Amino acid sequence: MEEQILRPQRNKLETKGKLSYMESTHSWSLMNLRKPVIEEFPQLKERCSAFGYKMTFFHEYEELEKLIRKLKRDGEALPILVWLVKEKSI
Repeated sequence: MEEQILRPQRNKLETKGKLSYMESTHSWSLMNLRKPVIEEFPQLKERCSAFGYKMTFFHEYEELEKLIRKLKRDGEALPILVWLVKEKSI
């Protein structure tokens, strides 16, 4: 089955969430999607479907700019920007 990139329903969405620790991998690797994200991508409520992710990491802004120009030229979906954030401990 071919991948299908999900497209957002609205213009801009900004939200914060938490990563959860998974004992099996000994890492903070489980991303919990907040309600606004689920509302933006209603396909994620389909229980009979399978979903994954595709992540690209760039070391240089120029590489990212090239990809964005290509995505725009090809009419692809906009990428989602995600920052990994280490929160302050109390």
